[in-house]
Amino acid sequence: MYPRNLQPLIEELLTEFRVLYLTGPRQAGKTTLARSVANHLEMGFITLDDQATLASAESDPHGYIRSLGSKRVVLDEFQYAPGLIPAIKEASDKLEPDEKGKFLLTGSADIFRSARTQEALPGHMARLELFPLSLSELSLGELSFSKTGSQSLNIIDYLLAGNFQSRSVSFTSREKIASLILQGGYPEVQSKSPRAKKIWFKSYIEGRFYKDFESLYAARGDYHSKLQAMAPYLAGLSGNLLKYSNIANDLELNDKLVKNYVEILDLMFIVRRVPAYLKNRAKRLAARMPKIHYVDTGLACYLLGLRNEDQLLKSQYYGGLLESLVYMECCKQASWAEEDIGMYHFRDNRQREVDIVLERGNGNVIGVEVKASASVNVQDFKGLAALAEFSGEAFEQGIVFYTGQEILPFRRGKLTFHALPMGLLLGSVRT
Repeated sequence: MYPRNLQPLIEELLTEFRVLYLTGPRQAGKTTLARSVANHLEMGFITLDDQATLASAESDPHGYIRSLGSKRVVLDEFQYAPGLIPAIKEASDKLEPDEKGKFLLTGSADIFRSARTQEALPGHMARLELFPLSLSELSLGELSFSKTGSQSLNIIDYLLAGNFQSRSVSFTSREKIASLILQGGYPEVQSKSPRAKKIWFKSYIEGRFYKDFESLYAARGDYHSKLQAMAPYLAGLSGNLLKYSNIANDLELNDKLVKNYVEILDLMFIVRRVPAYLKNRAKRLAARMPKIHYVDTGLACYLLGLRNEDQLLKSQYYGGLLESLVYMECCKQASWAEEDIGMYHFRDNRQREVDIVLERGNGNVIGVEVKASASVNVQDFKGLAALAEFSGEAFEQGIVFYTGQEILPFRRGKLTFHALPMGLLLGSVRT
């Protein structure tokens, strides 16, 4: 079992909220993590993936929740029983002010963002996202002090602090990065052979993928073949702008249908749509189109037929998938970072762009570019310079991730930017 960096935060929030909803993709490790929390906090554990239990809960939601009495419980696979929400709200309303951590709900679809969910739990519920394993969770030197001098590092906290002192970081080769992209973060595939991994992804797509899609979307007609065409197409777009009309034209589908399908795939944590960074005073100066990323690059590679590092490195998809790897690593580590952030992308009308824009609560921004090279020069910071011009006083830092070993400052005009080694994403820094 991989230790999950989100567990301490889950246990902390269960002392402060009556209900906690842990959501994220299928097979990301939610059930394993929820069982660990339940064991540690002595909570009951109920899975709604059990058909008899689900039938009982659906037949009398209020009666089922009342039957749990005063017990604190985990309700796993909660997306199968959204009809329980009013009953949970009723039970939550009846708790004493100091009673916390009554329900830990887990679900592989974000039903509390879905139009089908008519009632929520305002003020009662916290929500966390658990993604597949982060690079830092997979790394042997993850987030801890050791006798060799490895210091813990959350990449979001590190970027926001902006203290980029020169130091050497372990070299991360192109082949190593390609391997990380192909591997993805699903816990179950980490120790599998290439053949077994291929079988696992096929089972994931044909089983859970379609099952969850059907439960979230009132699919009519041959939605199965439409999804079969759209899933690999979107994998090929990972790290690029999302234009629904282009997808509709290429796949000979309706624009509205394409948008609906992408929205459901977003709710299922298969893809992630990234809004454009815009300032009200300058909307006309920047593109408004969102970007799209596959949540797991291993799944994207499977759908694209990429089976080894050489195929990936020679493909047209390498740059986009590398950007998706870095974007999703930021998303994962943001979930346990000290400060909440918003995540965007930037592209102005002169086609200058920044892959990731981190926005702090005070509106200040940090720009992040991803470069698939071991060398970097001052021209690689032109997109960040454009973001600095666009955001004005809100601009704090601009960095380029690259595959070299050194943290390097670069001066462009009056601004100082930094090139940071990709190895920092693995979660430890040598001091």
